[in-house]
Amino acid sequence: MNKIYIIGVGLIGGSMALDIKGLESNTHVFGIDTNNNHIKYALQLELIESEATYEALYDADLVVLAIPVDKAVIELPKILDHISDTTLVLDVGSTKLPICDAVKTHPKRRNFLATHPIAGTEFSGPKAAIKGLFQGKTNIICEVEKTAFKLQEKALKLFSDLGMRIRYMNPEAHDKHIAYVSHLSHISSFMLGKTVIEKEKNERDIFDMAGSGFESTVRLAKSSPAMWTPIFKQNKINVIETLNEYINNLKQFKTFMESDDFDEIYNEMENTNHIKDILNGIQS
Repeated sequence: MNKIYIIGVGLIGGSMALDIKGLESNTHVFGIDTNNNHIKYALQLELIESEATYEALYDADLVVLAIPVDKAVIELPKILDHISDTTLVLDVGSTKLPICDAVKTHPKRRNFLATHPIAGTEFSGPKAAIKGLFQGKTNIICEVEKTAFKLQEKALKLFSDLGMRIRYMNPEAHDKHIAYVSHLSHISSFMLGKTVIEKEKNERDIFDMAGSGFESTVRLAKSSPAMWTPIFKQNKINVIETLNEYINNLKQFKTFMESDDFDEIYNEMENTNHIKDILNGIQS
């Protein structure tokens, strides 16, 4: 793949550009972004070689759509309108059902592969791009059977070269599961940060007393609201379900505290310690 078009040259798009260029020396990466500063920095950081427009997509070997999910459902059909029959188009959004529904009847649906690399940081924009971001990470692929077989092969080779593990899932299951392991985590982090900021008006006290536990728990609160608000909106039903379960657990913990039932609090924490075994199994 020699001509790569990254639409949205931020953390994920920029990191993918870096890694793809590292795989093939003759790769030329083009950038498309509505934010002129993103294009400027992407050129300066050598994430891309040139700026481009949709009109140039007919020559693309690969198009990576890496923009907020509310914009992606609008732009993906337009992108498919401009590509050739041999172009592979990927999206990397955190919600999959809306994007799959947006192109289910498009004449070039077979050129599109719905993916979600479980990778990233709390930072955004082209300056946040990291080489090797996808190494060892899981990539969820949805509705693979709707993508042309040769383009599937092209995509799977790319993911393998990037060092990613592949999981196949239908979009409904993806959106339900990701609400628990990603979307709820971000909400928890944002609300913890909000709670502390509201109670601790003297910011120096926060920073003087904040240890590594607080820092790691609240890290996701630095994430971009422009990216995460559309995710919560698109996955509203699943997110509300996870919030109800989370809130019930918090209420139960509070009840144990109020009744001085610290034996039950101990049991709750001990039972939850099992998550270490689960996460170690995933990482190994």
